[in-house]
Amino acid sequence: MQSMLFIICEALCFLVFPISSEIINAWPKPRTFSWPKPQATLVSPAFTIAAPNHPHLSAAVKRYLHLVHTEHHSPLVTPSVNLTPSNDPLQTLFIAVSDLAAPLHHGVNESYTLAIPLSGPANLTAETVWGAMRGLETFSQLVWGDPSRVAAGLYVWDAPLFAHRGVMLDTSRNYYPVEDILRTIGAMSANKLNLFHWHITDSHSFPLVVPSEPDLAGKGSYGPDMQYSPDDVTRIVQFGLEHGVRVLPEIDSPGHTGSWAEAYPEIVTCANMFWWPAGSEWKDRLASEPGTGHLNPLNPKTYQVLKKVINDVATLFPEPFFHSGADEIIPGCWKADPAIQSFLSNGGTLSQLLEIFVNSTLPHILSLNRTVVYWEDVLLDDNVKVPATVLPREHTILQTWNNGHNNTKRIVSSGYRVIVSSSEFYYLDCGHGEFLGNDSQYDQQAGDNSGNGGSWCGPFKTWQTIYNYDITYGLSEEEAKLVLGGEVALWSEQADTTVLDARIWPRASAMGETLWSGNRDEETGMKRYAEATDRLNEWRYRMVRRGIGAEPLQPLWCVRNPGMCNTVQPFVS
Repeated sequence: MQSMLFIICEALCFLVFPISSEIINAWPKPRTFSWPKPQATLVSPAFTIAAPNHPHLSAAVKRYLHLVHTEHHSPLVTPSVNLTPSNDPLQTLFIAVSDLAAPLHHGVNESYTLAIPLSGPANLTAETVWGAMRGLETFSQLVWGDPSRVAAGLYVWDAPLFAHRGVMLDTSRNYYPVEDILRTIGAMSANKLNLFHWHITDSHSFPLVVPSEPDLAGKGSYGPDMQYSPDDVTRIVQFGLEHGVRVLPEIDSPGHTGSWAEAYPEIVTCANMFWWPAGSEWKDRLASEPGTGHLNPLNPKTYQVLKKVINDVATLFPEPFFHSGADEIIPGCWKADPAIQSFLSNGGTLSQLLEIFVNSTLPHILSLNRTVVYWEDVLLDDNVKVPATVLPREHTILQTWNNGHNNTKRIVSSGYRVIVSSSEFYYLDCGHGEFLGNDSQYDQQAGDNSGNGGSWCGPFKTWQTIYNYDITYGLSEEEAKLVLGGEVALWSEQADTTVLDARIWPRASAMGETLWSGNRDEETGMKRYAEATDRLNEWRYRMVRRGIGAEPLQPLWCVRNPGMCNTVQPFVS
């Protein structure tokens, strides 16, 4: 029997009260936004921002001052806001910061208050420079027009619900120039996202130049013009600091390491072998997609090379978290190695192999004062996993990507902190088909793949799907405290520089708001996706004007006719 999903009152309310497009808004929506009588005041041509001296904050102040003076944003729907009768334009935004020394680490205070009176200077107060940066972004979004004007008679108190709000980008399967990464980090900052998870290496290429092991990139990258030098990394990390965005490196191991074999074939099992041999069953595959190779836990040289890589990466990236991967251990790949075959024939198990690897690497990472992040597989995989006793809870964070709320529940109920990247909701690459060259599933006339786009994680994750996902659903209050936040993820089998912006934005914006201020109206408790539609349309348009190639959500007609593209009829699923 078909189930009926009814549109709740937001759609109907939109038709009567088209509130969101007729006044100026900020994205993500602030926690407290008091503007009882929407008015605006002109911004003086001599407007300035007075802030304490801090290298990263000063760079942000310079950036936002330029933006306020030059953006001249023209909203899609002209705001119904009157200019204040005062002839005194806004001259100054004063910034006060309590703690100038707080580093950009997980859990740093990002709260701020912003007061823009009807006359006189505006004031931005924050505990840290990182909160001040969030407030500067909000202030910039409250400025529009030519000549520039700014919302006045307004008070904002704001702080994130979740401390970890990220975007993961895979730069191994396809390469992205440094400018792409910088643009992505800049867009993240504008959306108050604070963690760039850089999945740098994988089986397909090793683009990171590691000073102590230069052959890994020299032989394992796609070429000298598709590598990230130490200077590139320094530039990216510094850019992140100036935008309030942490840069978390991931060196995935022991799986997803085929590219290491170009420099060190002796430490990689099943490298460069065909991923799913003819005549074999799926369970006997060597990889879950083309691109084979696992580091060999039984070869001492594995750890000689890997520890040098870890040391250099920890030096290049000051971020206190270190992502060590540990996902998708494919039994067939390890079983292809003679030494491992002997280990297994003498009573050893694949899980014991993984335990050997973790016990040989985790203490070294911890010795560098890092907290280790692993994908959930290391604890939850059906076939190859380690016992919880191997993973100290105080030093280990797990990132979930399978089975939605169920795996989140399994992780936190085991006492581990978790980052949510559920593929059913947060994987941005889904729904674009598979990349096998001779895939027979597409030779059909009935369109049977319409439900999943021919993709293992299809269908495409719409911004509404992302916006409505509640990452602590079904958890107790204590369990929810272990949820650090979430990340949308772009795996790059079918993405590169040509589609990067449109794949990420504005869908990552949707997650940005839900993790910053939630997806429900604080007064009614109702989901606010209908009210968010016009605001996100406006924000997407503004992002495009700022140089981010975000994809459109609706025809422009819908934006200029608020509520007319909703429905008051039930959806049938």
